[in-house]
Amino acid sequence: MISVIVPMFNEEGNVEETIGRVEKVLASLGQEFEIVVVDDGSSDATFELAERKAAGYKTVRLVRHRRNMGLGEALKTGFRESLGDVVVTIDADLSYNPDDIPRLLENLDGFDIVVGSPYMPGGRVEGIPYFRLLLSRMGNKVVAYAMSTNIHTVTSMFRAYRKAAVDSIDLDSPGPELMPEIIAKACALGFSIAEIPVVLRRRVRGKSKFRLVSGLEKHFLFSLYEKPAAAISVSGLASIAVGCLIALYLGVLYLEKSLDPNRPLMTVMPLLLMLGVQLLFFGVMADQIAQLKRELYRMRSRMRK
Repeated sequence: MISVIVPMFNEEGNVEETIGRVEKVLASLGQEFEIVVVDDGSSDATFELAERKAAGYKTVRLVRHRRNMGLGEALKTGFRESLGDVVVTIDADLSYNPDDIPRLLENLDGFDIVVGSPYMPGGRVEGIPYFRLLLSRMGNKVVAYAMSTNIHTVTSMFRAYRKAAVDSIDLDSPGPELMPEIIAKACALGFSIAEIPVVLRRRVRGKSKFRLVSGLEKHFLFSLYEKPAAAISVSGLASIAVGCLIALYLGVLYLEKSLDPNRPLMTVMPLLLMLGVQLLFFGVMADQIAQLKRELYRMRSRMRK
């Protein structure tokens, strides 16, 4: 059985077309399926339109949050409510084409998770503003580096999961940062992940819920949480480098016999060098703590099983 989760928040302009297109694609597969629509506390007519649409399809189930709780919470609700052996998640704004759902399912053979990726070779992006696209690509690279994975698009919601795999992952994030969290924890648990190239298009109707500054901030904090040693060590090396440059400058002044021992740089230089060494030491400790955290997560997952 296939479950498709469609989280919605103020998507009244997309409700009917999204449900209709997803239902048409799934019906063509000749397999048992359900569409789980999660209304995340919409303040417009999204719930009423979805309720009316669900009344026309026995395969559509509607779940409602009384208040807006965030994309991550909507997805977690969808995972809990879905009954299928395979779970697909897709955006409600049709930025990803439902016609690609069969390709996700085909590639799930031999893997636990398949990610629809517009940033991998063969993928495309259409109609997205250049500056936003650039920041999105950079953000995905940074987050992927923090997770030590070669996946090109870790923030994409267009994915297929084996239900047993996603049920074994403890999920915490309430917002869009749930996407990289799933990948990070799936990698820690040893689940196999594949990517397929897809096309990401700009939404036609409604307003995007993604807030650029807030999204980048959350992804940066997530990267720092996953790999704190990198940021701390880079800061330490930068501090040592600046301290060495100051020391070189003061050495030149000394050789020229024009060095004033009371200059503030005489105090700043050793402070920077000591700070850099301490940060490098903390970076090593942070790396050990991050490895311990991942091992504890794996142990907790095994104990729960």
